[in-house]
Amino acid sequence: MVDRKALTARRGSRVRARAAQVVWLLAVLCALVLAVGALCIALDANRDNALVKLVLDVADVVDLEVFSRDNGIFKFEGGDAETKNALANWGLGAIAYLVVGRLLERVVRP
Repeated sequence: MVDRKALTARRGSRVRARAAQVVWLLAVLCALVLAVGALCIALDANRDNALVKLVLDVADVVDLEVFSRDNGIFKFEGGDAETKNALANWGLGAIAYLVVGRLLERVVRP
């Protein structure tokens, strides 16, 4: 005879494990977009390029305003301010996504 409680618990465990994987994957993707966006700005990539524009637009959405390159935690002025702002704020944002993503993944995982 099949133990229904054990079967239900196993299914719930699988669902939670899959949800934890999705949470971690989303956090890594957000961190990757921020890091690539900062790299594009640092390397002065051609902003007319559709791929560069897409990366920068997505990074602007993902930065949560706290890590914005225009209005973020760090606000540099002077020469290369845009590059410094992008590297500092988006770099910090990428690290924050990885830390929070890992913590959430550990909470959700059975």
